[in-house]
Amino acid sequence: QVQLVESGGGLVQAGDSLRLSCAASGLTFSSVAMSWFRQAPGKEREFVAAVRRSGENTYYADSVKGRFTISRDNAKNTVYLQMNSLKPEDTAIYYCAARFLFTPATMKDDHGYRYWGQGTQVTVSS
Repeated sequence: QVQLVESGGGLVQAGDSLRLSCAASGLTFSSVAMSWFRQAPGKEREFVAAVRRSGENTYYADSVKGRFTISRDNAKNTVYLQMNSLKPEDTAIYYCAARFLFTPATMKDDHGYRYWGQGTQVTVSS
């Protein structure tokens, strides 16, 4: 049984930092690309960042580029999202997701992801 478990969310002030983690089990972690999505209240789920299997290539939404960093440790079956200079508009539930077939053209399409975590709440106060 595949499980993705996020952690690290919380309540912070604007300008603060948080690091999210997503621990995977039940699958060969190095065989999947990993992404982070987020969903704010009343809004659709949106792509945040992605990392290829090897960790060498990363991709970001324009709204987080330069502030967020995605990384992975295949030895620990974990993907991370380092979030700096947080803004109130970053407030959302953050989800990690895994997919086998990955291309930059399709990475933002959440329908292509096979496995999802339960989400972790990030709240940024102004």
